[in-house]
Amino acid sequence: MGDPLRPEGELTRSREALLAALREEGIRDERVLAALARVPRHEFVPPHLVPYAYDDCPLPIGCGQTISQPYIVALSTEALALAPTDRVLEVGTGSGYQTAILAELAGTVYTVERVPELSRAAEQKLGALGYRNVRFRVGDGTKGWPDEAPFDAILVTAGAPRVPEGLIAQLAPHGRLVIPVGGRFNQELTLVHREGGRLVHRHLCPCTFVPLIGEEGWT
Repeated sequence: MGDPLRPEGELTRSREALLAALREEGIRDERVLAALARVPRHEFVPPHLVPYAYDDCPLPIGCGQTISQPYIVALSTEALALAPTDRVLEVGTGSGYQTAILAELAGTVYTVERVPELSRAAEQKLGALGYRNVRFRVGDGTKGWPDEAPFDAILVTAGAPRVPEGLIAQLAPHGRLVIPVGGRFNQELTLVHREGGRLVHRHLCPCTFVPLIGEEGWT
């Protein structure tokens, strides 16, 4: 649904402009771009922020959390190189926007959120939008979802001081993990994967996420 102060046509034009900007910034995976075109970001932000839903910036969603910048969402998703049958773990459901992007591209998404209010709201929103391949859990995301492991891909949407060992243990042999790693306020978005029996870390870009709170995160 569009905002009465932001007609649907204007939202569509804003979304198209954002997608063009993401292409200019180097996003090349057509499946990822198509997913961003399909998922209505304006449905995942507070009503007063709908006019800014397709600006390439994070926005507050309450509970001290944010909806991530579209470029970071696109870059993170592209780095995961998802297949339609992949089982994906998301740590940090937040608004549910990134969850929806993952659900567009993967087989099943398991998403963990530590704030019950956010998890409930995201589950209701994704259900209303017709997503049936997402499972929700409230808890410490740094522990992952052990009883559903291993996962083909893991995406962490909060900044961690280090890569949680518990998440590495839940990666499938050829699994990919994308996580912001660094200080409490500034991190490097990092892709971690196994190569020849060892873990390889590749830095994607500098970023700023809310802190990952949990046993293997920040206190």
